[in-house]
Amino acid sequence: MASSDLMRLDGQVAVVTGASSGIGRASAIALAEAGADVAVNYRSKDEAAREVVAEIEKRGRKGVAMQADISKEDDVLALFDEAEETLGLPDIVMSNAGIQRDAAIADMSFDDWNAVISINLGGGFLVGREAIRRFRKKGLRESVSRSVGKLVYDSSVHQQIPWAFRANYAAAKGGIDLLMRSLAQEVAHEKIRVNSVAPGAIATAINAEAREDDKQAILDLIPYGRIGDPEDIGRVVAWLVSDAADYIVGQTIFADGGMTLYPGFRGNG
Repeated sequence: MASSDLMRLDGQVAVVTGASSGIGRASAIALAEAGADVAVNYRSKDEAAREVVAEIEKRGRKGVAMQADISKEDDVLALFDEAEETLGLPDIVMSNAGIQRDAAIADMSFDDWNAVISINLGGGFLVGREAIRRFRKKGLRESVSRSVGKLVYDSSVHQQIPWAFRANYAAAKGGIDLLMRSLAQEVAHEKIRVNSVAPGAIATAINAEAREDDKQAILDLIPYGRIGDPEDIGRVVAWLVSDAADYIVGQTIFADGGMTLYPGFRGNG
């Protein structure tokens, strides 16, 4: 099989959470470009989700917008039921939905701690558990993929780099790292691949204010010299769930322009 064929996702179904904007949006579109039909999950931005569906359909694939709060168990179950009924059992699931609620530790409320942990880490558990259940139900289709299923977590460089004033976010992403690796260890023998992508600074709405106020300070942290685009991550996700990456299991792919190289230590070690 040609290497380009290994990159194709024809005949596969993907579920992407938090897909109405940013990295989730770019990933959903990249998966469609590779041939997958995509369930576009959103929590509140229904119009934006419909725009993503339109982009998927422009690429000749099926797209469906599906509302669900992934921090709620019943919503996650309903999301996967709707995706299965509409598009079929999933081959690919990307757990992407997440939030930030930043504060100095002395000022951080327990509600803000719990909100970030519940959505970013608790949601990752709920989505991952249901993905594995549905992969098992579907079983192996060798004509479509060498894997029974592919689960990808959207983590962050902050699973590795501490982040003052955002302890809740960093703790959640650190949890995602070990959740991902623990699930990979548990289910790899079933030919279910679990991995993560860890973005660095990406131009999304969540950091728009920081980019506007102090873009140079962000660039100083990126050896490669540019802030990433959501499409940079979408392309990694599409590759990671393809058969071209079939031997990658339990790994985090850092897509960060070198941020995890700790550029402040260059020449100062």
